[in-house]
Amino acid sequence: MSVTVIVPTFNEAPNVEELVRRIESVVDLDAEILFVDDSTDDTPSVIEAVANTSRVPVRLLHRSEPHGGLSGAVVEGIRDSTREWCLVMDGDLQHPPEMIPVLLETGRQTDADVVVASRHVAGGSDAGLNGWLRRVVSNGSIALTRAMFPNRLRNCTDPMTGFFAFRRGSVVIDRLRPQGFKILLEILARHRLRVVEEPFVFGSRHAGESKADIGQGLRFAHQLASLRFGRMSRFAVIGALGAIGNVLLMAGMVALGIPYLLAAAVAAIVTIVANFALQERFVFHDLRHEGRGLWSRFAHSFAYNAADATARLPLLWWLVEITSIPSVIAQAVTLAVAFVLRFVFHSRIVYRPRRTTPVSPLLAEPKAPLPGTIPSPTGAEVVTGTAGHDR
Repeated sequence: MSVTVIVPTFNEAPNVEELVRRIESVVDLDAEILFVDDSTDDTPSVIEAVANTSRVPVRLLHRSEPHGGLSGAVVEGIRDSTREWCLVMDGDLQHPPEMIPVLLETGRQTDADVVVASRHVAGGSDAGLNGWLRRVVSNGSIALTRAMFPNRLRNCTDPMTGFFAFRRGSVVIDRLRPQGFKILLEILARHRLRVVEEPFVFGSRHAGESKADIGQGLRFAHQLASLRFGRMSRFAVIGALGAIGNVLLMAGMVALGIPYLLAAAVAAIVTIVANFALQERFVFHDLRHEGRGLWSRFAHSFAYNAADATARLPLLWWLVEITSIPSVIAQAVTLAVAFVLRFVFHSRIVYRPRRTTPVSPLLAEPKAPLPGTIPSPTGAEVVTGTAGHDR
């Protein structure tokens, strides 16, 4: 079985040599190790040095623009792989390389699409998690995730693991919207796959510090909402929050004696800016790098919403003056009427991808490769080791 071992790394220099040594001791020559690196330390140079002496082919994709976090790194690795299987593992040695042949053999024998190394089946353990709080958070996250995706995760006890193998042809890369740490959840939630599990003991770090923090927790919550509820639902939630803020702001100004039309205009401007910031972060985050620049997106969004708000003023006047509906209720009605058109405009115009070429725009202006590197199809720098094998 041919396999690419994909290792996303961020400042893991002390672990690289030991990781490669242990991987090459258990895999055959029809394997390669692909580091997808977002590091700010000397990890790339360490990988390059190890690549020159390894028995197994070692390659490096160093991302100068690490979109999507760890999940984005894994997706880049999947895209770059041409092997039959991909196996994903962390670079800190908490995932034992000795499990690699077990996962691959299980996949071969069971005809599974995905083989998950699980901490939560008989024989597995999360002993490497430091402290009771991390265990509680981890177990609670797993329970919540399985409750939200009861069908897709019914055969997976550990959707939060970062240690798994899958058939390269079973995953459609363009379906993935990588963000945060939990790429297995992303894959399983967006595909119908045959899943089997093997127990493993989650070990202690070999060196370095854990990257888990409150920010990762927030990104995980965002990922869950994205997978479960979809883009339009998130747009609606932000729109609803904006509408509530709009109405409350207008009500406060009207209570202060400001004319209702002026109050509505001011509330609209404040809401437009706030909604744009929220939808950039939580709705269209995966499309920001595929089309217009930030200020162009803001200008188009602001212009449309300003035109929308202006067009709603005559409707607001008609509802208040002709039908005698209270001004605040009338404002809420006009906001509800505009929702669908606003979503369509932002999806089709503001965040429309460029129509030039389906490959990364980084290819249009390739950077000069570093010594010992070749250009990657994704625009990252690729180091290829040649010791002991032909490529």
